[in-house]
Amino acid sequence: MIIKPKVRGFICTNAHPVGCAQSVENQIQYIQAQDFTQDGPKNVLVIGCSTGYGLASRITAAFGYGANTLGVCFEKEPTERKTGTAGFYNTAAFHQKAQAKGLYAQSINGDAFSDEVKQACIDKIKQDMGKIDLVIYSLASPRRTDPDTGEVFKSTLKPVGQSYTTKTYDTDKDLVHEVTLEPANDDEIAQTVKVMGGEDWERWLFQLAKADVLSKGCKTTAYTYIGKELTWPIYGQATIGLAKEDLDRAANSIINNLKNISVQANVSSLKALVTQASSAIPVMPLYISLIYKVMKEEGSHQGCIEQIAGLFNERLFTENPPTDEMNRYRMDTVETNDATQAKIKALWDQIDQNNFHELSDYAGYHKDFLNLFGFDIQGVDYEADVDPMVKWT
Repeated sequence: MIIKPKVRGFICTNAHPVGCAQSVENQIQYIQAQDFTQDGPKNVLVIGCSTGYGLASRITAAFGYGANTLGVCFEKEPTERKTGTAGFYNTAAFHQKAQAKGLYAQSINGDAFSDEVKQACIDKIKQDMGKIDLVIYSLASPRRTDPDTGEVFKSTLKPVGQSYTTKTYDTDKDLVHEVTLEPANDDEIAQTVKVMGGEDWERWLFQLAKADVLSKGCKTTAYTYIGKELTWPIYGQATIGLAKEDLDRAANSIINNLKNISVQANVSSLKALVTQASSAIPVMPLYISLIYKVMKEEGSHQGCIEQIAGLFNERLFTENPPTDEMNRYRMDTVETNDATQAKIKALWDQIDQNNFHELSDYAGYHKDFLNLFGFDIQGVDYEADVDPMVKWT
């Protein structure tokens, strides 16, 4: 079939297998051009491995350090009439490239919140890998089923304490307008923390440790976004922010409960980028369009793969890496420093419907959005007839 993007709201409902494969190859080439001289991971588990920062982490581990990788994701396979998800095609391409290099690369497709998938990973690690020395936690999901009770919890994107009115950009209508978000109630806050907080990260590490598949001194990190003044009301000081704060609690819990094997747990705060998750959050399409404009002009713009290469090289696998007061790795300072934020704030105050495309880099935002699904990638013939029935190897 000839595959063209089908965009609905903040999602694309199809994906291009050749484009996804080229995107993976582009990231591999970037990593292979970097200098990874220090000792790094040998056996890596990536929970949420198929897109964005999780995929970049898997590529960095494998092609930067020669690591064996086991991934966990929840992706739809293709059919004769419908494409698979981008994450499915990304994972298929990664498998092919890693295995061609003689690297172990397997993935488990299922609900990472479930104990069944956790046990399947443990069985796979024991069978094929021995012990894990790095666990990356990069899940983004709107809901979670509690494995103990079966109760389904749903996350909510709302401010806390009071309503919040701000500018936003409607990508469907090409419209800059104000939006008012009503505050979350206590139940919505609790459910969001249950889905997006640190409880599942803890559960993963505790079950892996109980099964004796973590090496002594194993490192683990969970990814977050903290942001700055413009995004705090919907991010840092909102339901998402409270959930992300719970990651700090979980990191301490993991360290304290797994002292016997000296597990090192840190939250990693990364810069704002176009992801399937961020595109769904009010304010973020407008904000990201502005940071792209400013940071590209500064020469400081980074994508997923650049951020993760830096995280591995400058934080995870270096002596005495710097952390903030909460023991987090801060890879977001290229965005959140005062000088860059002042430029973004100045544009934010000026932006309206008439000058949005002039003052922002929405073209860059939209290109990155399409790239997530394998579209608008240089070197790919989008008029060619493509077989969607790619299989994992």
